[in-house]
Amino acid sequence: IIEHRNGALPGFTQKYKVSKLVYYEHTNSIEAAIMREKKIKKYRREKKDALVNVMNPEWKDISNDWYSEEEISRERSK
Repeated sequence: IIEHRNGALPGFTQKYKVSKLVYYEHTNSIEAAIMREKKIKKYRREKKDALVNVMNPEWKDISNDWYSEEEISRERSK
């Protein structure tokens, strides 16, 4: 989350300056997570929005209280 927020990882989140986490799912294995991610990436935008609206109708950043500003700044300076 910190690396994405700071734009440290090349890819979609860096290119489009995505910094909020509005949806996530828990899985029991990395394989299941990868399969689910690939499936969701094939969804149309409306279906992705519907997933978020069920879990987080206000589209708040659900990772806001996961890390302190100090931790975020420390990672940014690496």
